[in-house]
Amino acid sequence: MTARTSDVAPRSAEAGARARGALDASDAAGRVGDVARVPVAAIVLTYNEERTLPECLAALSGWVEQLFVVDSGSTDRTVAIARAAGAVVVEHPFEHYGAQRNWAIDHLPITAPWTLHVDADERITPELRRSIARALVDDAAEETSGFLMSRRTMFMGRWIRHGGHYPAWHLRLIRTGAGRCEDRLYDQHFYVTGAVRKLQGDLIDTLTPDVATFTARHLRWAALEAAEHESPHGAAGRIRGRLATDNAIEQRRWMRDGYDRLPLFVRPTAYFLYRYFVRLGFLDGRAGLVFHVLQGFWFRFLVDALIFERRLRRAKE
Repeated sequence: MTARTSDVAPRSAEAGARARGALDASDAAGRVGDVARVPVAAIVLTYNEERTLPECLAALSGWVEQLFVVDSGSTDRTVAIARAAGAVVVEHPFEHYGAQRNWAIDHLPITAPWTLHVDADERITPELRRSIARALVDDAAEETSGFLMSRRTMFMGRWIRHGGHYPAWHLRLIRTGAGRCEDRLYDQHFYVTGAVRKLQGDLIDTLTPDVATFTARHLRWAALEAAEHESPHGAAGRIRGRLATDNAIEQRRWMRDGYDRLPLFVRPTAYFLYRYFVRLGFLDGRAGLVFHVLQGFWFRFLVDALIFERRLRRAKE
């Protein structure tokens, strides 16, 4: 899937020079990539994220050129925390993640040549931060439209390493003006025009503070996924799955398209067995058992139940 691009090429040399300056300054301080700013604008979406936002912003403050928080009506201390961290806070009603991310791309006053998209419950590791700084000074950066980073899922305090869940590559660092987010109700990914490369270091995703919050969120997402099932594959603004590619997101979408063609209720069962036994999910311990059952089976079985319910309702009309 490709996106419309703006004239981003003239920014490449300037961005490289600024990133090289950041590395030089950091090297002089003896800490590569830890001090100086990198030509990146970070965007964080929030809604009542007072528990997770401080760590997220702390991992971004001091090295990105611009820091934006797009809030959708938080009633806790989220906005105050964001402003105290030096972020520019913009409020916009939430429709769904894809729409909110694209609104931010279209309306925020981004001047940095690169844009980094982060969720409030995620944080950039120091290794990933240094990898970003190094990547932007590489000569190949001028021919690159986006960078993939590996998400490290944390659940009940445990790193979920198995079950095909790590590494899970996500396109989050995008040349400004060269990318969009899929127009999907759930499971959206960013896409760009041009080449993508992989970064070293992880994006840590600390899933919900308790099981109650985890299941409540997945109840909402299951309804969105069931509604998304009615949308045609290959619609505009969506990534097309391909197996014969080195793009990890297109490969994963190809596998997801195959999953969607399987019979209801059979597919979550088969997926869980594959993920837990074939892909060694059982090595993630008891916390992993809870995670793989809830996220790999219960959530997907619930999606199928909602799809089945929708079909029954239509049959009665």
